[in-house]
Amino acid sequence: MTDSRKKPGWSDLKRRLADLDRPALLGLIQDLYAADRKNQLFLHARFALVEDMLGPYKAVISRWVFPDVMGKQDISVSKAKKAISDYKRAVGHPEGVAELTVFYCESCTDMLNFCSMDDEGYYDALIRMFGQALKAIEKVEPDQRKALVDRLERVRHEARNWGWGVSDAMDDLMGEYGPA
Repeated sequence: MTDSRKKPGWSDLKRRLADLDRPALLGLIQDLYAADRKNQLFLHARFALVEDMLGPYKAVISRWVFPDVMGKQDISVSKAKKAISDYKRAVGHPEGVAELTVFYCESCTDMLNFCSMDDEGYYDALIRMFGQALKAIEKVEPDQRKALVDRLERVRHEARNWGWGVSDAMDDLMGEYGPA
């Protein structure tokens, strides 16, 4: 026997939420908050409840692109990139997005300077993030751009030691999106 009902979506949930009074809605949010650490992080960031709003996102990025290789931790580019997406969804301030994308590139640089890697996907992801960082920097206030670009310049300088065409790709991206 197959279930012919459609899968519930946002519009279905929205109709149900509209029927809740304030105490019931707060209770629901409290239950979601208690259910998952990611929900807590989202709400803390959305409502600026922590002084270092970017710290938890940076910790996730660092964990997944520069793990404890001696402790046999895995690398996951997708989980590191998800931290940036989560920040965009929760807060999305251009300065924060730029900081996280530059931090991602720096964390990869730290990893590649610590140990060599034979993973084309890792290098490709770094190059894509380098381009995203340059695009994100364009959206911040002009007085904040120089420091972020200088940090990417250090990443680009280090890339000359890695091979895989990373340095050339970063040079091209800097030419295309970098400061005029």
